Amino acid sequence: MLKAVKTYVHAIDAMNRFIGRFTMFLIFGMMAVLLYSVISKNFFNPSLMTLEIAQFLMVAYFLLGGPYSMQMGDHVRMDLLYGSWSDRTKAAVDSVMVIFLFAYLIVLLYGALNSTAYSLGYFGTNPFEFFGGLIAAFFTGGIEGAAEEIGFLERTPTAWRPYMWPIKTVMTIGIFLMLLQAVSVWFKDIAKLRGIELT
Repeated sequence: MLKAVKTYVHAIDAMNRFIGRFTMFLIFGMMAVLLYSVISKNFFNPSLMTLEIAQFLMVAYFLLGGPYSMQMGDHVRMDLLYGSWSDRTKAAVDSVMVIFLFAYLIVLLYGALNSTAYSLGYFGTNPFEFFGGLIAAFFTGGIEGAAEEIGFLERTPTAWRPYMWPIKTVMTIGIFLMLLQAVSVWFKDIAKLRGIELT
């Protein structure tokens, strides 16, 4: 059991570290888009798409970088009491509080799956059924089979009107990665309480 937990912790930490390090560079892409927006508004015809591209990049930066930030312990905390506690007390409190995080992330993930399914033209109430059918259609009929399962694609109500499914897919993946990282952190806290080294 301990070997499986160690393997899980190392695999999730390595994956989120890689994704997080890559995601850090999205901030430069967002800065470039906003710089282009300022220049185009002052000297050329203003671009309609720059604000939405910057928003999409910020969502990806925030949601894909969140698990890495959790792994590094860089999320904001109330250090009034927490900062003076011992490592063992912090691990005990964190191992209980992370259960509330699990509940929140599971609800958030279900909402993200629903929203992503809606952006792909599914208007029902069971996103798991839709994605199961989509995956089955892809494996039996390829891209053409999956395309037949997709309905009316959601777009933003702006003049540029980009499709919403790419950013909603990123949102779903980011929340799922955060859930996986929360489980990894929980395992580390429990191991710390038992005096076991997982890293």
